[in-house]
Amino acid sequence: MCDGGEHGHSHDRDHEHDHRAEAAAALPRTIDGSAIDPIHLEPVDEVIVTTLVDNSYDGLLTDSSFVRRTGMARTPRVDAWQFTGGDTVTGLVAEHGFSALITTRRGDRTHTLLFDTGISPDGLAENCERLEIDTSAIEGVVLSHNHFDHAGGFGGLARLRRRHGLPITVHPLVWTPRRVAVPGQPEWEFPVLNRRALENEGFTVIERRQPSLLLDDSVLITGEVDRTTDFEQGMRFHEIRGPNGWEPDPLIMDDQAVIVNVRDQGLLVITGCGHAGAVNICRYAMRLTGVARLASLMGGLHLAGPAFEPVIEPTVQALRMMSPTLVVPAHCTGWKAQHRLAAVL
Repeated sequence: MCDGGEHGHSHDRDHEHDHRAEAAAALPRTIDGSAIDPIHLEPVDEVIVTTLVDNSYDGLLTDSSFVRRTGMARTPRVDAWQFTGGDTVTGLVAEHGFSALITTRRGDRTHTLLFDTGISPDGLAENCERLEIDTSAIEGVVLSHNHFDHAGGFGGLARLRRRHGLPITVHPLVWTPRRVAVPGQPEWEFPVLNRRALENEGFTVIERRQPSLLLDDSVLITGEVDRTTDFEQGMRFHEIRGPNGWEPDPLIMDDQAVIVNVRDQGLLVITGCGHAGAVNICRYAMRLTGVARLASLMGGLHLAGPAFEPVIEPTVQALRMMSPTLVVPAHCTGWKAQHRLAAVL
């Protein structure tokens, strides 16, 4: 099930259309039971997830048993002429986007992976500097999907790394134009990643649709997620541009997540937006690995807004049955879903 090879890197237009057609043909399907041949995801002794970009920041929150929070007093001072000392404290930058740094440790070996890059060219880089993150330790980047609020920070990342290359694992659909077309409202076409621009900055693009093991088999990328619930039906009015023009694309099949197997605790699942559905993703993670315990779920769960609020209750109840120790709802989860998760879990 693990695809260890790279897809072609040709810029030939017909070749790119082939990739898109192949990916678009992957329809959701119901698969019962456990995986016939589970992927062996090496357990790690420790995993640290550092949120680099999220929609909100509270500089007054204190640490908890699971979480070390970066309050304003823990960030470097910045120049500000209007104050008598010539500087001030600012905390971290919050923006509508998501990015997380994932560091695993097995024995005395550690690995670091960047998952998504936020929305603005500088937000990720600014927070890396304020958190004193050593970006030279990053060994690779994974994009959850092609939406611009997860792929905007490559410019700042390239600046911090002085164009020292990094591999980027993406789904073939990340180069394909998307838009939201709500009846009665103007169409909103999203910015699209430029492969050549990334490669010119030293990044090496790796296209994969299937699950991928990375970093000494300590991190698993889901690839396309099986859609098995009846309530997680994707994003209405979302469209993709195909050979014959704009087509419905509610499922956003390039949506993928990161899985880490924490020794004696179970799986950590990290999502970008969770367009595949939080429950679908968690169930798929357990099927892929053969690990039946969900330790933690983190990231965007895309339960905000009237179109997704009916999905909140079945999502919360399904997660309750999985009994995760820690849930960190971020980014596009939404206020109502966050509070319901807190009440039930």
